[in-house]
Amino acid sequence: MTSASPRVGAKTGRGLLGLWLGAWLAWSPPLHAETAVAILAFELNDLTLLPQTPEELARTASIRPQLEEALGKRDEIRLVSIDTEAATRANAGFGYLFDHHEAAARLGREHGADWVLVGRLHKPSFLFAYIMAHLVDVQNGTLAANYVVEVKGPAEQVTAKGVERLAEKIEQTLSP
Repeated sequence: MTSASPRVGAKTGRGLLGLWLGAWLAWSPPLHAETAVAILAFELNDLTLLPQTPEELARTASIRPQLEEALGKRDEIRLVSIDTEAATRANAGFGYLFDHHEAAARLGREHGADWVLVGRLHKPSFLFAYIMAHLVDVQNGTLAANYVVEVKGPAEQVTAKGVERLAEKIEQTLSP
């Protein structure tokens, strides 16, 4: 009869451990929860006296890959690719997806994204520019966040720093 006591204690200990582990898992955040984000190509809104130069077009085209690289390093973010043709079909004209969140959300939903980032490089002067982005919630088609990052100085260097600041802001929004 004395040999039965350790077995009862061992079963009780394993039961308590199982309950504790189950409770911990139930109230813990998912270990690898990924948020699917689609980043559309940025548009150039150049208001200077010499608009749409090849340098500014190249600068604008560099924002999306830089942002994808910065956000792609985060374990909790999964990038969703939307091909240029599909984005062009959804975009009724310059700034349409930037201004019409429900259309951007529909495009993201069709490609399995939870969020769509629609961006613009707004250049009112030769001295500075604004990297602007709208984070759209695909579930309800609404604007979840509006980001504006001012960049001043040599285009290539400050654009890279501005994109990194934008990536940090987006990550803060998407982190619980």
